[in-house]
Amino acid sequence: MTLLKMRSALAAIAMTTAVATGATISVAFASNPDVGGAAMFPEKNIVENAVNSPIHTTLVAAVKAAGLVDTLMTPGPFTVFAPTNDAFGDLPAGTVDTLLKPENKDSLTKVLTAHVVAGKVSAGDLVGKIKAHGGSYNMKTVSGDALTAKLHGNSVYIFDESGGAAKVTIADVNQSNGVIHVVNDVLLPK
Repeated sequence: MTLLKMRSALAAIAMTTAVATGATISVAFASNPDVGGAAMFPEKNIVENAVNSPIHTTLVAAVKAAGLVDTLMTPGPFTVFAPTNDAFGDLPAGTVDTLLKPENKDSLTKVLTAHVVAGKVSAGDLVGKIKAHGGSYNMKTVSGDALTAKLHGNSVYIFDESGGAAKVTIADVNQSNGVIHVVNDVLLPK
């Protein structure tokens, strides 16, 4: 087992332990879990790390098309629920191509900013807030939409206003300007 895979496994165990015990955790390693086999560096910002993730090429293309690169390079901090290429691939045929057209920039920006929460919210913070708020925790996104975090078994799910749910598959990918939680579905604003 490589060192990066071991760190990722330890972070998953810590998240599961936090879910089971209700503890608020903070996992600190010399480096972040890898994402799609690529190293993520806590001293780099959200954009600098995302461009190196082979499972986030669609997200990166969308962020560029929406003109959000400069925003996501600012000090923030931001919490980003980052859908994978597979998540975008699960959208109805043609959706991504349509959103990437220049005339749909406003719609694309709305969808992307519905994945971003101001501030840095770690997985341990999410679990603690879910438990402290009776099983769900509501967050306001940068787009002005709402996301709700809930526990299902030992997993954290993020629900959008339309009832769609995305499972956090990789938590606590720390950045110099926030944190990324990789999710397996695209969250859609109402």
